[in-house]
Amino acid sequence: MCWREGRVLVTLDLDFVNIREYPPENYAGLIVLRVANQSRPHVLGVISQIFAVLSEQPIAGHLWIVSESSVRIRSGTSADDSP
Repeated sequence: MCWREGRVLVTLDLDFVNIREYPPENYAGLIVLRVANQSRPHVLGVISQIFAVLSEQPIAGHLWIVSESSVRIRSGTSADDSP
């Protein structure tokens, strides 16, 4: 549904980090949350760190892997685009 509607997908499903299966350039953006604690308050806290990065980094055509301590950004054309 996200792909058809051009929406960014935010998921806890680690399968989406496979850029061969889900090439980031084919999506409006993929955000995979890699968190040990999946309670709602914790996940919302981790998501809140994404907003600061959104104004600085593109999301369209990229895979963002977000953990408690970092945001890594990958495209389908290189191993790691993040600074």
